[in-house]
Amino acid sequence: MFTSGELAQKPKPPKYRKKNGLAVVSYPARWVKLVNGMLKFPLGKQVKAWFGIDHFLLPMPSNLDFNQIKELRFVPRNNCFYLEFVYEQSTLEKGQPIAENVLGIDPGLNNWLTCVSNVGKAFIVDGKKVKSQNQWYNKQVAKIKSGQSGDYWDNNLAAITEKRNRQMRDNVNKAARFVLNWCIEHQIGTIVFGWNQRQKDSINIGKKNNQQFVQIPTAKLKARIAELSEQYGIKFVETEESYTSKASFLDEDFLPTFGEKPVCVAFRRKRCEPSGKRVNRGLYRSATGKLINADANGAGNIIKKVATQLSLDLVKVGREVLMLPQRYKLDDLTRKYRKQCVAWL
Repeated sequence: MFTSGELAQKPKPPKYRKKNGLAVVSYPARWVKLVNGMLKFPLGKQVKAWFGIDHFLLPMPSNLDFNQIKELRFVPRNNCFYLEFVYEQSTLEKGQPIAENVLGIDPGLNNWLTCVSNVGKAFIVDGKKVKSQNQWYNKQVAKIKSGQSGDYWDNNLAAITEKRNRQMRDNVNKAARFVLNWCIEHQIGTIVFGWNQRQKDSINIGKKNNQQFVQIPTAKLKARIAELSEQYGIKFVETEESYTSKASFLDEDFLPTFGEKPVCVAFRRKRCEPSGKRVNRGLYRSATGKLINADANGAGNIIKKVATQLSLDLVKVGREVLMLPQRYKLDDLTRKYRKQCVAWL
């Protein structure tokens, strides 16, 4: 079914539990009692017969409402047990986004997300922190595994892996929340995310760049942005981003779809060559000599890919928008962009 195109992603075999592995244990909320600020978890008659105890206690977090909890889960991970609290999210007060307002997102490395809108603004979510954390993790793993077998694992590796996973999860949540809050503030009604299928496992940009690119959790970030968009009534569109970096947005270059063979095949014929070119790592020159940010040019072309189908107006996307996008670092975001929005501004 995957080879015939019926499935979007390639199926993978299930991951079976390892020998002596541990499983997730779930407690419905009605099974757990709150006694003097402590959660009382029952263990059942069999455990009481074997060990002489019928329950155990854990402190209740002060920032959660016990009455809103639906389920509690004990998750074994990296030689530790984590208690997850499942609760129903409160209903969000949705506003009326302007459908014609759109934000195009071009994912990358140093510029994790380059975002261009048709409201006359653009910005970049800096990805150097994410890249640095992954580099630190890879160096520590290489140091510990030096001289060991390929499947070697110990408590130190488990600890630094858990730390790295927490860092990546925090980065994803911060970046996604920032993008959604920015969209809410500017009444964006549509988010267009550039993404090529299997770009993670099929990319070949060198050993070093492959390692940096593949370990950045951009796919999780895309999924998180899509989840938040649905909650706030913003339309999320995913489109392939072939040739968006090569073509010139200001010169209205033709944008072929990867895999298709239109009249001109991906700039290979002279009359279909891109009007501008990338002059260095982060700079793009149009046919008229105008210099713009190269990633912003790609983000603009991502919107252009779907502009006709979605009836989007790109008049305000000019050189002023694409030339110098504002850069935001995840550690320097103001409270306005870090906190959950409860209403449209």
